[in-house]
Amino acid sequence: MPWSRTCWTTACTTRERGRLARELAEKEHIDPFGRQVKVSRGTIDRWTRDYRRGGFAALVPEPRKAVPRTPPEVLELAAALKRENPGRTAAQVQWILRTTQGWSPTERTLQRHFVNAGLTGTSNDTSVFGRFEATRGNELWTWDALHGPKIGGRKTYLFAFIDDHSWAIVGHRFGFAEDTVRLAAALRPALSALVSASPNRSTSTTGLPSWTPGCCGPARPWRSGSPTPSRDARRAGAKSNASLGP
Repeated sequence: MPWSRTCWTTACTTRERGRLARELAEKEHIDPFGRQVKVSRGTIDRWTRDYRRGGFAALVPEPRKAVPRTPPEVLELAAALKRENPGRTAAQVQWILRTTQGWSPTERTLQRHFVNAGLTGTSNDTSVFGRFEATRGNELWTWDALHGPKIGGRKTYLFAFIDDHSWAIVGHRFGFAEDTVRLAAALRPALSALVSASPNRSTSTTGLPSWTPGCCGPARPWRSGSPTPSRDARRAGAKSNASLGP
């Protein structure tokens, strides 16, 4: 705000700056990630002192100066073991180091070191594989939960099941909690609609809890005998998550 930068320098008295600092500490602010956060009075005072001393550059956080805790000779030995047999995994290298040296870094530390040293991969095969996709409708469903808007001061969550082949939303439900109860509530009508659409299918919904409430929206199963929709239609179906209302 334009008035705050002026008052943080010399245009305002100490009492006026204190009043402004208290007002800022009582309000919620939006952080770089879009979340509502509050900044304590002590942090605001520290930022004010830094700004008055060195300007905006003094507010930039200093980079972390982490000192490696793993001895370099141990990492060099691990890399030599990996070069000797590229098929060795980080767990195998860790076991060799523990046996011969009596100590070893963690498996994850060895994995990161191998990646940084370019020691990952066991062959020069550059084959590219396409993304996995179900070959027919209702062969595979995936689900996800999306954080929705606040309603009456409470957060909402959207649970949706999507057919991997057609990208059709086979079931969805809004709820006020992110738990398995709402997840099952979105799945139950989708399975029921799937059974009613294919009477000969042996799928059953008896495995879901009997106390699960019904879904607030209709299920839209993709019939396996129907023609495959175009890519544009599938993308439009996937984007319709944003248009589902509670």
